[in-house]
Amino acid sequence: MFFDPLYLIMVAPALLLMFWAQSRVHSAYARGAQISAPLTGAQAARLILDRGGCPHVGIEMTHGTLSDHYDPSTKVLRLSEPVYHQATMSAVGIAAHEAGHALQDAKHYSPLVIRNGAVPAAQYGPIAAMILFVIGGIMSAGGGHLGFLLQIAGLVCFSGVVFFQLINLPVEFDASNRAKRLLSEYGVVDSQGAVAVRDVLNAAAWTYVAGTLQSVLQMLYFALQIFGGHSNDDR
Repeated sequence: MFFDPLYLIMVAPALLLMFWAQSRVHSAYARGAQISAPLTGAQAARLILDRGGCPHVGIEMTHGTLSDHYDPSTKVLRLSEPVYHQATMSAVGIAAHEAGHALQDAKHYSPLVIRNGAVPAAQYGPIAAMILFVIGGIMSAGGGHLGFLLQIAGLVCFSGVVFFQLINLPVEFDASNRAKRLLSEYGVVDSQGAVAVRDVLNAAAWTYVAGTLQSVLQMLYFALQIFGGHSNDDR
């Protein structure tokens, strides 16, 4: 086993973007946590869900920091303890974002439906890809085209992650836009609060962009290794 410096060079832009985005998320969250809101995160989510026609969606507290998410399989919104209990702009912004996913689910928002269908490909695609890359690489070393074909199959499996990340972008952006609009529309945030919520959600959006860029660059690296190596073997 060895580490290829080319891999680090190719994914470095995504890693740097992720580092910057994570730093921005934490700083924006800290600033927003200093501004009081009239509701806790759980109360804001409940307001948005009820007015949005989703009174059946439950809200539960979960452990961890920024572990907030919506589970479409159980129709439950799970909020981290600070977001659930605190009445701050950061808390209501994050809670409203996750409530936005529940509204998407209720309205059968097409990108969300497609993303949910792509979850297995994103979960198991990389595992299958690595197995096929290794087996294909070993077989290619002995000559023949079967190993090359297995590596291409691995690349197809890995493309499931890229597809998931790409379709995830409109899902996350739409949930954030819903959160910003509804919090203002329902009077949960004033002009100052709206700026704080916007900063938190915009910072979080960059983490999704960084994740997507990383998966695209990884796929490009694998493609260069497969097709570049095959071209050299044919000479």
